[in-house]
Amino acid sequence: MGFIFDGLDAEAYDRRYTDRALVARVVRYFWPQTGRMLAVAGSVVLQSLLDVSLPILISRTLDQLAAGQADLLLSAVLIASFGSLAWVFNFVRRSFSSRAVAAVVLKLREDAFDAVLKRDLSFYDQFASGKIVSRVNSDTQAFSQVVTLTMDLFSQVLLVVLLMAYLFSVNVTLTWITLALAPFIVFAALTFRRIARKTITLSRRVSAEVSAHIQETVSGIGVAKTFRQEAAVYDEFVAVNEQSFRINRRTGYVFSAIFPILNVLAGIGTALLVYVGGVNVQSGALTPGDWYLFIQGLGLFWFPVTSIASFWSQFQIGLAAAERVFALLDAEPRVVQTDNRPLPTVRGEIQFDRIDFAYKPGEPILTDFSLTIHAGETLALVGHTGSGKSSLARLIARFYEFQGGQLLIDGNDIRPLDLADYRTRLGLVTQTPFLFEGAVRENIRYGRPSATDDEVERAARQVGGGDWLAGLAQGLSTEVGERGSSLSMGQRQLVALGRILLQDPAIFILDEATASIDPLTETLIQEGLDTVMRGRTNIIIAHRLSTIRHADRIIVLRRGQIIETGNHLALLAAGGHYAELYNTYFRHQSLEFIDAQGPANADPHS
Repeated sequence: MGFIFDGLDAEAYDRRYTDRALVARVVRYFWPQTGRMLAVAGSVVLQSLLDVSLPILISRTLDQLAAGQADLLLSAVLIASFGSLAWVFNFVRRSFSSRAVAAVVLKLREDAFDAVLKRDLSFYDQFASGKIVSRVNSDTQAFSQVVTLTMDLFSQVLLVVLLMAYLFSVNVTLTWITLALAPFIVFAALTFRRIARKTITLSRRVSAEVSAHIQETVSGIGVAKTFRQEAAVYDEFVAVNEQSFRINRRTGYVFSAIFPILNVLAGIGTALLVYVGGVNVQSGALTPGDWYLFIQGLGLFWFPVTSIASFWSQFQIGLAAAERVFALLDAEPRVVQTDNRPLPTVRGEIQFDRIDFAYKPGEPILTDFSLTIHAGETLALVGHTGSGKSSLARLIARFYEFQGGQLLIDGNDIRPLDLADYRTRLGLVTQTPFLFEGAVRENIRYGRPSATDDEVERAARQVGGGDWLAGLAQGLSTEVGERGSSLSMGQRQLVALGRILLQDPAIFILDEATASIDPLTETLIQEGLDTVMRGRTNIIIAHRLSTIRHADRIIVLRRGQIIETGNHLALLAAGGHYAELYNTYFRHQSLEFIDAQGPANADPHS
């Protein structure tokens, strides 16, 4: 059966908690709800007293009826009154408990989402986003269900305690018979506990696998259709879904096995009590009313006891879910801030001092790497894929932790800096700019939420002279669609540049897009870049010849090392690796550049 569990190993950040530790942590979440929980406890006590009183009242009525002394009308009124009051207390209990549980789940889900936001990018490189979403959404919901079960369990335990106390006063022998099988039921449930916990954990993991697969498919549906891979994607989903089916079927088998066992034990106890009680009634040692009380009490007793026993299996669902959520909360960050030191002003000088960096242990990207980027300088990074260009940008943005050396901003070690404050001085445009669903205006405002509409429009019109706005159906009010799907790639880049202008950072990092765009948009983007880069420190992962030519300095990287440095003409004249890259990747852009900039600026080597 091992194939059923393939690919369902725990995540690297998962950890095991004891039941006691999990319960203690859950209690801390309930502490702010103490008032509501006290109201719930009071309602539970009163409801349990009424629930116990009903069979006692009926028993006494039966004995009075046998003696010809019963007041049936009074008994009926009392029974109706007790039943109505029990309903009222049950309503109060469930009303307050539902509010308390909802508040706790709200807080837990907020904490889980906050943990998601605090995880550094290396976390998302390693773990599928769909599985993380499952922990924030599905597991917190499963946790709420077990909390509700816990409250029901408390009321049932109290009912059993009160009932047994009364039954001991009626007949000790029959009460001990009633209690005799309880240890067997509890033993069966506790034995079942370990396998239930393991099965439920696997079920939660496979649910996360399905969620992750669906999310990845929807995100990449355009690529799948482009390459006509719908059938292959469907087959992969079928495999994951069948694995989910096998796991959930096994879970169903496990949970369905416990109840027949408990019912058999309960049936044995009931038969024994009916026989012994009947003999006692025949001998006159027990009244018919008391015998009825034991038979009726048996039903009240066995239901809570079997619920208590089977509750352990349900409890494992909540504990497994809570364990997964708390593991997400407790995941150790790789980017470690040693302090929250503010940086009042940022000039933009960046210094890599003997930096060692690797995404994975044993696979170094940068080794003993040193580089100084001067304030106000425009630095272009070029090199083959895997040379370390993007890694430098990510380290400056503090998305990843380096393993050795120092990274200095204006002479200050980056690690003690207030990260949120530092990133307000940093502007970043990725190769495929991400836009959030909403209007163009709101996407430009994203970097500075307090900006007015006039400030947003002013920033937008500074990009390419604002000519690109005419191509938007409703101007700045145009909806961008999911991930900016309603806009072209060029328009997304222009929106991203407008966002940077509005933010006005001291350091600007650009990973230029390699996608082909029309010459007019190319010109607008270049004009926008010229505006954005003015008066800032600029680090450009360059894919456009026009950007490279405008750079103050070009760094050529190979396997995490600087192999050449200089400006465009000097590096071409040197005939080294840059010249090779130019002839391979950039030379074809020369004609486009001449068309856009005019013959006077043409590359003499083209």
